[in-house]
Amino acid sequence: MYRQKRSRFGRPNQGRKLYNKFAGNQAVGFAGKNKSKLIGADHSIFIKKAAEVLQAESYQASNSFASFPIAPELKSNIAHRGYTQPTSIQDKAIGPMLEGRDLIGLANTGTGKTAAFLIPIINKIWRDRSQKALIVAPTRELATQINEELRSFSFGLKIYSAVCIGGASLNRQRWDLERNPNIVIGTPGRLKDLLQQKILNLGNFRTIVLDEVDLMVDIGFINDVKYFISLLPSPRQSLFFSATINPKVRQVLQAFVTDPVTVSVQTQPTSENVDQNVVKVTPGTKMERLHDLLIQEEFDKVMVFGRTKHGVEKLARQLETRGFKVGAIHGNRSQSQRQRTLKDFKNNQFNVLLATDVAARGLDIDNVSHVINYELPETYEDYIHRIGRTGRANKKGIALTFVE
Repeated sequence: MYRQKRSRFGRPNQGRKLYNKFAGNQAVGFAGKNKSKLIGADHSIFIKKAAEVLQAESYQASNSFASFPIAPELKSNIAHRGYTQPTSIQDKAIGPMLEGRDLIGLANTGTGKTAAFLIPIINKIWRDRSQKALIVAPTRELATQINEELRSFSFGLKIYSAVCIGGASLNRQRWDLERNPNIVIGTPGRLKDLLQQKILNLGNFRTIVLDEVDLMVDIGFINDVKYFISLLPSPRQSLFFSATINPKVRQVLQAFVTDPVTVSVQTQPTSENVDQNVVKVTPGTKMERLHDLLIQEEFDKVMVFGRTKHGVEKLARQLETRGFKVGAIHGNRSQSQRQRTLKDFKNNQFNVLLATDVAARGLDIDNVSHVINYELPETYEDYIHRIGRTGRANKKGIALTFVE
């Protein structure tokens, strides 16, 4: 009999064995840096594919943020954020965007593309206060996060924004737009509502960003995006960011940009800082295994992904019953609930966040130690975006995927 041990969550672990090193057959191989061999498990196709990717050498930037021809106040804000050397996409894309060129950015999550397009936009507005920019993002969380980064980079520059997303007060957004903000950030559904109600007019927006276009197309917003493009003025500067370009995405692309510069930083779909591990489970044991992992001390800040909103809600209740303090975000939670949950997770009010793929893309949360795929994602691309929540900012992370 194992001696009962009190976990850091304040309740005994019921004598369960801790799987500190995933001993024996409890785990099947690693796919992190220098650990590309996997054992068995035909159903672990996502990890197998990720394991085959060659690791890229560390990128050496040609520019520094200090060398870009941007406002001194903006340089100061960038330095205050702790940024010194640009990432690959920032190094290659900021210069052409400062010159006013249209740009296609092919970039995976976690590459720093948000800063890559925000810095030139802020600089353009700082130099010409009549400039206005529209940024379209696929999810509420990503739109909110873009606005948070915008506020940080534009601190003290008197550049104002409005966030137009579903699940939030339409009256508040109407009021924000009446203040004539420099930048509007929104999701397709709410932007379409505002346009049809004539609350928003795109006639004066000379800089347009479509972010995570492949996801917008995947979740059914292709016609809305085409509608926005039909309303845009000409000439304009069009900035297009997507992880992939399939035939439907290409339809949007062809109507959107003119003589663009193309920047691709897709040489490394999986982060070299993420060790990927397949955890073999038998039917009926997944919850016990998850419990045994979460009580370990090294599982400091964890994101657990499920497939459906009902499944995530059920999992949250089960973990709370076991004494864990958790948060959950999914489509049935209101926008204010989702934002509050994310804020509390970022501020370490709890250390286990359960989510559907609504949180798989774009969210920048510091110090996530582990990502657990409690249920397999729909696609390899979804897998890559999920595990991209850890191993960020040159820190190490671990991604675990449960397979039966």
